Amino acid sequence: MALDFTPTTIDDLDPDRRPSFRLALVPVFAVVLFLGIGSAVLGLDPHVPLLWSIVVTGAFGRYLGYTWDDLSDGIINGLLMGMQALLIIFTIYALIATWVDAGTIPAMMYYGLELLSPGVFLPVAAILAAVVAFSIGSSWTTVGTLGVAFVGIGAGLGVPGPMTVGAVISGAYAGDKQSPLSDTTNLAAGVTNTPLYDHIYRMRTGTAIAFGLSVLGFAALGLQFSGAVPAGQVAEIQTALAGAYSLSVLAFVPLVVTFGLALRGYPALPTLVTGVFAGIITAILVQGTGFVPAWEVFMGGTAPETGSDLVNDLLATGGLTGSAWTITVVVAALSLGGLLERIGVLAVLANQLSQGVRSSGSLIAGTGVSAIVVNALTAQQYMSIVLPGVTLRNLYDEFGLDSEELSRAVEAAGTPTGALLPWHAGGVYMAGATGVATLEYAPFYLFGFLSPLVLFAMALSGRGIPTTSRAERAQHAD
Repeated sequence: MALDFTPTTIDDLDPDRRPSFRLALVPVFAVVLFLGIGSAVLGLDPHVPLLWSIVVTGAFGRYLGYTWDDLSDGIINGLLMGMQALLIIFTIYALIATWVDAGTIPAMMYYGLELLSPGVFLPVAAILAAVVAFSIGSSWTTVGTLGVAFVGIGAGLGVPGPMTVGAVISGAYAGDKQSPLSDTTNLAAGVTNTPLYDHIYRMRTGTAIAFGLSVLGFAALGLQFSGAVPAGQVAEIQTALAGAYSLSVLAFVPLVVTFGLALRGYPALPTLVTGVFAGIITAILVQGTGFVPAWEVFMGGTAPETGSDLVNDLLATGGLTGSAWTITVVVAALSLGGLLERIGVLAVLANQLSQGVRSSGSLIAGTGVSAIVVNALTAQQYMSIVLPGVTLRNLYDEFGLDSEELSRAVEAAGTPTGALLPWHAGGVYMAGATGVATLEYAPFYLFGFLSPLVLFAMALSGRGIPTTSRAERAQHAD
């Protein structure tokens, strides 16, 4: 992750090539139009409308006077900002395949079906995901491991996959936002010059309200499944799992190794790679997979033959090569975001926002809106934090607001909302890892909606905005 990235501001732009606000809206409207028509109307994969958007944005940059080298630099910067996400996507796809082959995910499904009931499954899934994500500091890892198993458990209990994924992602992002180990939490604190724990403390109330409402929503959804335990289906799944895998305690070794390293604060990528090796070793020693076949699973994924079509479908994975569709979408989206940043479109939009601010509440709400817009245009959550975090810092000083108000706004609105967008790195990853399309789980991803809504409600009502600065409070405490 490029923590030293400094986005282009309005002052950095050459006046001769700086687009007006109205002109800057041209590529933005083009992107929205292409994605809307290409995906929703024509049913095309997002690659195609993203390519159209890149071509139009590049042509717009040429119209403004930017050279091909300038545009190339923008694309490269966009890809560099998202490089960690790309590498994690590669690794997670391989990790899921090796954990299926090792029996780790099948064992989690088997015992989960014994411990959980349909009525409490959704709120429990959300809470467990929040605890795990808080502990390891990674929403993506939580969804790619625990979430995959929960999809299988939910299927056995008769709970629709989109509801299960919505609950897991809600918990994963809520826990991630409060974790001192999270990359986005540290990034939001870093780019706004906010002490980490001040930032976490400032987010606590809004996160608790949004997640609490989400859990209540999942509890209400779970009422329709109360008492409806599909015993025959549960037995079918458990029998198929037990017949195809050795479900001893040793099958959980990859899970223990991966989460153990995460809890000790190791970075996400080496932790996940270690999890892949742990999965392969477990598959060889516990499941009896050959050395070469184990690595073939790593590359090509799994296609189990358990005697149950449902279980076969749940445990079929693509492996490393199966990530190609997801990776290509993310590469295209990151390239588009880098172009929009390089030619000054995002800087002009941010400057227009700053000119319209009239109060502290509108500044915080506007910051949240800008984070969501940048998320949609750049397709990755790091830029949604960095761009408004750097661009709007001076405005917060002018309004006498502490930096944690800015850090809270960019993370509450920027981090969770990416998973709602089908072309966003987060949305594409969540869909690929769980097998449930973004637009299918989005209505049930309650935290993704509630986190920014709670931020807006608190900002515009004036509740939760301190009337004294951090320095004044510290002086009073002394």
